[in-house]
Amino acid sequence: MKARIKWVENVSFLGESGTGHTVLMDGPEDHGGRNIGMRPMETLLIGMGGCASFDVVSILKKSRQQVTDCVAEIEAERADEVPSVFTKIHLHFKVTGTNLKEAQVKRAVELSAEKYCSASIMLGKAGVEITHDYEVIEG
Repeated sequence: MKARIKWVENVSFLGESGTGHTVLMDGPEDHGGRNIGMRPMETLLIGMGGCASFDVVSILKKSRQQVTDCVAEIEAERADEVPSVFTKIHLHFKVTGTNLKEAQVKRAVELSAEKYCSASIMLGKAGVEITHDYEVIEG
């Protein structure tokens, strides 16, 4: 896997993935940015949420659950001192579908957390306290 980060101006950077997709990152105005892109730590958090969501939906589809929506709401805390690393991350999955079995949703979230989500497992091994929960919504 490869990535390329190109400085645009001030504290704006364009990240390009090995697959050719881009994301603009920028800092807040009080750090010389124009607030025109995500912060780098936000992209890290979103990447972890995307990784976990990919797992949950894939596992549910493989178990023949009729998933119609999956939203991961993430809350994170960071250390006050530099480096201001993540100290706690909580993922709350809202899984919507028709006749979803709660046991299957629970299993999918647990498998992602414990076995499949490379991003959250990596952050957990780095000392971040990561928790998960879910709710099942009929629809």
